[in-house]
Amino acid sequence: MKIGEYTFEVSNRDKVFFPNKKSTKGDLMDYYEKNFETIFPYLQDRPLTMIRFPDGIQGKQFYQKDAPEYFPEWIELKEIEKKDGGTTKYVICNDKATLIYLASQACITPHIWLSRKDKLEYPDRMIFDLDPSDDDFSKVKSVAKRLKDLLADKLGLPVFLMTTGSKGLHVVSPLQRNTTFDEIRDFTQSVAEYLEQNDNDEEMTTAIRKNKRGNKVFIDTTRNSFGQTAVAPYSVRPIEGAPVATPIDWDELSSLQSSQHYHIKNIFKRLAQKTDPWENMDQQAATINTARK
Repeated sequence: MKIGEYTFEVSNRDKVFFPNKKSTKGDLMDYYEKNFETIFPYLQDRPLTMIRFPDGIQGKQFYQKDAPEYFPEWIELKEIEKKDGGTTKYVICNDKATLIYLASQACITPHIWLSRKDKLEYPDRMIFDLDPSDDDFSKVKSVAKRLKDLLADKLGLPVFLMTTGSKGLHVVSPLQRNTTFDEIRDFTQSVAEYLEQNDNDEEMTTAIRKNKRGNKVFIDTTRNSFGQTAVAPYSVRPIEGAPVATPIDWDELSSLQSSQHYHIKNIFKRLAQKTDPWENMDQQAATINTARK
């Protein structure tokens, strides 16, 4: 396959990755090729982790941070030191050929760092991952609105919203790159604990252990740590129907019935009719200094 100036071998394009819809590896590659311009700003300059499904979503999966030796030499890599010694060579997806090559290697969903390669210790995203303990999406929407009320209306931070393509929602704030991961993690944990302590409807929890959550929505702030990742916007999830993680406007939330509403079959209709809600996110990058006080 030739993409731009790069050429690579592709095998088993017809292998079924999503059995119920008979969607293949080739369909996945075609999606990422067609939607690259929309996805690229969210991948650019960020180390990524691959979760690979060589035999489709019903087969075995494995996480891979270190780029294999056989990856083409034109794929950009970022060598990052491990805490326990040694280094990891992360893929940096800075061109269309790299993204499609990753899909050809059965990486269905790129997971990206919250910081960029030139300032790894300083995130430019702050994420609250709202994860339901049951399938009640209405509670997730309620918690998202209350989180927005606190972050945007009371603390003055810009707040954006995305369906994860799985069960929950991501509430995201763009950041100026002047605060460390440790500071962001402490702040987000304080926000989550404040919401939980003032949760008269008992809809949310900060309990790490699943058996302690009951049927509440877990406010997960652990992604705000060095080396942790989050699902990239507009990436496909390894779930039947091939749902897509999709940025949405806040006024769309009330009518949304599922985090899997958008998928590879209907996302292009949406993009043809509506501007990407996150398109100008970086222009609103803020600092948590005032909000923290």
